[in-house]
Amino acid sequence: MKNLIKILPIIVILFSSKSISQQMNDSTFLEMVQRKSFDFFWMEANSNTGLIKDRTQTWAPSSIASVGFGLTSICIGVDNNWISRDAARDRVLTTLQTLWNGPQHSGATSVMGYKGFFYHFLNMSTGYREWTSELSTIDSGLLLAGVIYVQQYFNQNETSENNIRALADSIYRRVDWKFAMNYYPTLRMEWSPEKGFSSNGWIGYNEAMIMYILALGSPTYSIDADSWTAWTSGYNWSTYYGLSYVIFPPLFGHQYSHCWIDFRLINDTFMKNKGITYFENSRRATLANREYCIQNPKGHAGYGPNVWGLTASDYPNGYIARGAPPAENDEGTIAPTAAGGSIPFAPEVCIPTLKYMYDTYKNNLWGAYGFKDAFNIGKNWWGTDYIGIDQGPIVLMIENYKNNKVWDKFMQSPYIQAGLKKAGFTNLLDVNEEKNIIPTKLELFQNYPNPFNSSTTINFNLPNQDNIKIEVFDVLGKSISVIADENMKAGNHTFNFNSNNISSGVYYYSLKTSNTNQFKSMHLLK
Repeated sequence: MKNLIKILPIIVILFSSKSISQQMNDSTFLEMVQRKSFDFFWMEANSNTGLIKDRTQTWAPSSIASVGFGLTSICIGVDNNWISRDAARDRVLTTLQTLWNGPQHSGATSVMGYKGFFYHFLNMSTGYREWTSELSTIDSGLLLAGVIYVQQYFNQNETSENNIRALADSIYRRVDWKFAMNYYPTLRMEWSPEKGFSSNGWIGYNEAMIMYILALGSPTYSIDADSWTAWTSGYNWSTYYGLSYVIFPPLFGHQYSHCWIDFRLINDTFMKNKGITYFENSRRATLANREYCIQNPKGHAGYGPNVWGLTASDYPNGYIARGAPPAENDEGTIAPTAAGGSIPFAPEVCIPTLKYMYDTYKNNLWGAYGFKDAFNIGKNWWGTDYIGIDQGPIVLMIENYKNNKVWDKFMQSPYIQAGLKKAGFTNLLDVNEEKNIIPTKLELFQNYPNPFNSSTTINFNLPNQDNIKIEVFDVLGKSISVIADENMKAGNHTFNFNSNNISSGVYYYSLKTSNTNQFKSMHLLK
């Protein structure tokens, strides 16, 4: 007993010597980081307009890109049981109503946008243009990514969710992408009533990839496929630290589009010729960014294997885009969002980095919404703000790392599929004539579109070869149609349902296999 008493203090000391993050497994730590970052989007919003702040300052306006990340984050909040679906539905509906009803005209004041695009910064209360901010094509694109996501997410046959889908569709279809081309081969960066179009266009690799996919997939104002060729013509394929990839020094350019689009198994002509995917490209960019900080050619204090991450963020003199390699505005400031937004690409280095930052700098770097925006050890500067476009990639990419949910939901959008197809993307497995990826579980997806007025698509995953039956019923349980009744191989399958012979109303469809039966509802409007 005496020996046990002597040993116990040693055990306590050994246990307590472990850092706080080491006492958590990775999933627990990431859950904490993700939840804290999510809270920014839930708490820093105006409940009357649904608009979300650019940053945590009392004077801060709304950033439309922050709203795009926020709309998606709200859905993630539901999936993680942080908020109820009802509360999320109400907030999202309010936001979309604000975006749809806000004035769109060519004037300089009392305006939210023009030609379907939105001004970069909006007043939190009125939704009107703040300052003389520009009509931003890329920030509108990031907003629209969130709009498309909530259209996919809120798929129940319920009044508010029906309205969410209708508003989201209207907001997206209203955007005049042809206007933003201004007769150039690539999209222009901005427009203002004071100066007209910027002379700068979006060309070469950066965060605008998702904007081009949205523009190519538009059913109303789609741009030509040649614009994607023009965009990729500016790519810079280089090699740093033994890694060859399309460079863009700040890491946010390798993250934003990937927050929504799953590039792991698709490729366009450029990347096909290089033998990698855009996902692999971002992995290499992440590892090169880290290696640059390990090599530390400018001798900045603190840089190393667990203190790295050059991207756009606050720094001691304001806000600037920084990156490497090659070095771009590297003055010693590190942003946690660089590692947080790259977790799916390189979890083996990103998660230990975030844990190290949490353990080592928590007193200065951690607060109400998780990691603050940035820090500079050499100047003993610690940012005090949280910024929406830096919090967003942390929330979305942790979710994608955990379960692919954002990718899976977003990639089901027919608009995104149309945009990718027009840009020349093909599935790598199809190109190599390999079998489809085998799903891990049986899953019946929501039909699309829903509501529908003539035909709709029903899609499901089948993990094993089995006898399946897809059947449609009315509200009384009477069988209306048998869409399929056959033995099918494992994989993802799609069927079309034509409603020519039935009237408007709510219907149910089922997927029956040898040992289970799944149901979903759909709404026919004629």
